[in-house]
Amino acid sequence: MSHGSRRRTALRCALLVAPLAVGLTACNGDGNPLAAPPYDAPAKVVFGATGSGKADPGRPLDVSVKDGSKITDVTATDAAGRAVRGELSADGKRWHSTAALAAGSHYTVRVSTENSDGHPGRKVVGFDTTSASAGLHVTFGPKAGTYGVGQPLTATLNKPVKDRAARAAVEGNLSVASTPAAAAGSWYWVDDKTLHYRPRVYWPANAKITVSSNLSGVRVQKGLFGGVDKPLTLHTGDRVEAITDAATDHMTFKDNGKVVKTLPVTTGKPGFDTRNGVKVILEKEAFLRMTSQSIGIAAGSADSYDLPVYWATRVTWSGEFVHAAPWSEGSQGSANVSHGCTGMSTENAHWFFDHVRQGDIVRVLNSKGPTMTPFDNGFGDWNLTWAQWQKGSALGAGGAGSAGGANGSSKTDQVQPPAFDPARLHPQDV
Repeated sequence: MSHGSRRRTALRCALLVAPLAVGLTACNGDGNPLAAPPYDAPAKVVFGATGSGKADPGRPLDVSVKDGSKITDVTATDAAGRAVRGELSADGKRWHSTAALAAGSHYTVRVSTENSDGHPGRKVVGFDTTSASAGLHVTFGPKAGTYGVGQPLTATLNKPVKDRAARAAVEGNLSVASTPAAAAGSWYWVDDKTLHYRPRVYWPANAKITVSSNLSGVRVQKGLFGGVDKPLTLHTGDRVEAITDAATDHMTFKDNGKVVKTLPVTTGKPGFDTRNGVKVILEKEAFLRMTSQSIGIAAGSADSYDLPVYWATRVTWSGEFVHAAPWSEGSQGSANVSHGCTGMSTENAHWFFDHVRQGDIVRVLNSKGPTMTPFDNGFGDWNLTWAQWQKGSALGAGGAGSAGGANGSSKTDQVQPPAFDPARLHPQDV
């Protein structure tokens, strides 16, 4: 019986389904094989079935043929269009997946074959995988809104991920896109459950940024699959930079590179020197009460204080602000007399407060204080060089891209942030 006839009678053949396999068997017929479409390929697709009849996503997919046929191509894709990587044996008799299937997904497997006479065969099989019992979820931050160009993105996991390969699986499925396009960016593993993302340089001004997860159904590690999570879209405003030179006691305020104002200020006095480096505005409060006890200075000591403070813009969680300090106006522009904050007149502080937003850049130069730490006291992410930042990625060497790709390094030479220890924080306040 020729292949053409065999094709015409294929519809009358029964599809045999075993508990662990879908058997694909051809029938015979007569006709012109050169004029016939591909015949019903004698291929068998095997997956790790469960009691529900669905496939176990933790077990491989296997395709095989017998007799004189050979496999010429196999594609296995889920409903989202994600393809499963696989490997074909040298003799063309067997193909097996080399990557895990996604949990809770429908797969379509397309098999192309060729028999000993060179005639093409084809078979399409569909099946479902079981849902993940315990999912890995990610929450993106900050909340939707408009931010300064220094605002890093955050991804918080609901379960710890320690293994480097598992981290790479997570990181490779987090996507970041910016319009206008940002410079190459990368994720940094701050700890087992927290990642930060920043471009090589600041975000573009007036941009739209979207971060999303493609982890749904992805096997991260044994027994742990990604879940479905909400994407986040936020925007940036103008590129606002407030640059304080502690040596000259003046702040230069820039908007999109243009100097808008130069303000006289005072920064930390000896023993309370303001931190150097790039900080990112965390929040703003029109009024708050500052006390020395909140940063460990005993009441009644020479440096104790209890003051009402207006127009306070926070840049560290340990108590460093840019704020109104009318008591030090005589020193502003000429001397450093604060306990670490950047003080200015009430009028200037009010103007500054009204012209900045969360995520804007506050940079301090030429202070005798330490450099702002990367992660334990606010957003000091920009104080790591790009090479240092890339070492916090789990994706290995190579170019970093806006889709979450990044350069990485071995686990032993990653740049690790210091542990948070309130006792070692440099006293910062008014």
